[in-house]
Amino acid sequence: MHGGKPLWRRSSRCGNESECVEVAVGRDLVLARDSKALARPALMFTAGVWSAFTGAVRAGELPKP
Repeated sequence: MHGGKPLWRRSSRCGNESECVEVAVGRDLVLARDSKALARPALMFTAGVWSAFTGAVRAGELPKP
């Protein structure tokens, strides 16, 4: 967070594309949003849930679509 507002980041793998997931990390919450639908509300996750999710992604534990 920066000045009380989310500081949004996106993966360096997105390049200049507008179809990315953006995240803003706070002390207790992580916000996630779709970069092409900024008017929609962000999804909110606890830091623990986000950590478990990203760990599962890195470990390849999620089924592929």
